[in-house]
Amino acid sequence: MFSGTKLITAIAAIAAIPLVNALSSSLQQVTGFVSTPTAPTMYVYIPTNKLALAPIVVAIHMCGGTGSGYFSQTQGYAQSADKYGFIVIYPNHPGCWDISSTQTLTHNGGGDSQIIVNMVKYAIANYGGDANRVYMTGTSSGAMMTNVLAGAYPDIFKAGVIYGGVPDGCFYVAGATTGSPGWNSQCSGGTLIKTAQQWGDQARGYYPGYSGSRPNLLIYHGTVDTTLAYANFNEQLKQWSNVLGVSFDHSVANTPISGYTKMIYGDGTKLVGISCNNVGHTPPVRTDDDLAWFGIPGSGNPPSATTTTAPSGTTTTSNPPTTTSTGTNPGAPTSPHWGQCGGNGWTGPTVCESPYTCKPANEWYSQH
Repeated sequence: MFSGTKLITAIAAIAAIPLVNALSSSLQQVTGFVSTPTAPTMYVYIPTNKLALAPIVVAIHMCGGTGSGYFSQTQGYAQSADKYGFIVIYPNHPGCWDISSTQTLTHNGGGDSQIIVNMVKYAIANYGGDANRVYMTGTSSGAMMTNVLAGAYPDIFKAGVIYGGVPDGCFYVAGATTGSPGWNSQCSGGTLIKTAQQWGDQARGYYPGYSGSRPNLLIYHGTVDTTLAYANFNEQLKQWSNVLGVSFDHSVANTPISGYTKMIYGDGTKLVGISCNNVGHTPPVRTDDDLAWFGIPGSGNPPSATTTTAPSGTTTTSNPPTTTSTGTNPGAPTSPHWGQCGGNGWTGPTVCESPYTCKPANEWYSQH
């Protein structure tokens, strides 16, 4: 039993312990935002120490989720906003994000993607958001929307982080409208396979004539995802490696944590994939890594992957040995540049067109 004096002392000591999850501000529904062209509404977290010209992070919830729910599930963003002074937008959809219709896939097409862009523009005009530092991330349906935004609005977003998605345009359903998006079982099941060039042309086609910079992308996917099959991870990497003009360079095992494999394209500043072994749908959000990818608190790209040091106990594969065919048929088909050329279960060509060679990215996938 505590004596009166000891009890008071104990209470005072407990009160002095900082609350880890305490925030400087609160989530607000933006009643002044006009919800057009579609129905989603806007929530925002603005820290009390917001920068005069603040970066913007758009965090997009999964199907069946809410903006306020995603705020609660990913409070690391709000906590970091308190620390670094950026704004977080939480778009809110009453159902699933439309990633299937022509409207949402097309630049200024009038779909759910455009309303999220309108939220960004609202934050720039009303909260002092920095138009040159706008970033996006999402889980599941929100991850798919992040890919859609990367294709349709590369002029708005500088970088994105994707947790369990599919390639931009993979979920297209003929006749789908923004009010009643469809489900594409071929895409979700991982059987919609295209070449990197085909995926790249598709993404570029959603904003015809655009020739500016495009978002740098960090893509996570679980190897045992039964909602959006793991094959979609490879298809996303094929698509964006083509769009961003980078090729697979090397992988690092057990990075950023045990069981994850980091797949680095180019110098690692434009495209990185994280294969999450024995993880389903979807990988847990890694807030600090996201912000590093965005360059927050700074405004530049994260350090080049070629300058990083792998943690103790990891295995780095740099310029891995080439994979050649054991066949003898000189007329056997070859895999084109950017195409898949190996991996468990792969039955296609394992010989690359000249002068390219096949590099294993992980157990399931090899690419030029």
